[in-house]
Amino acid sequence: MPATTRIIAIGNSAGIVLPKEILDRLKLRKGDTVALSETPIGLYLTPHDDQRRRKLESADRIMRGYRDAPGKLAE
Repeated sequence: MPATTRIIAIGNSAGIVLPKEILDRLKLRKGDTVALSETPIGLYLTPHDDQRRRKLESADRIMRGYRDAPGKLAE
């Protein structure tokens, strides 16, 4: 069953409180950074991994630079 939580006021902003079970499952602690992505069915929350993000951005730049290569190799 999905966990539920409430949106709370934090100064002029808002936040959510994550249940301890979810923090434990994601190996998160207070003060950790998380990545939040919007999907067609809702929000996707994952532990933030800056090194992984940088690798994915590098791979994306490389793939964009060689996007025409498969067609040229097929000729």
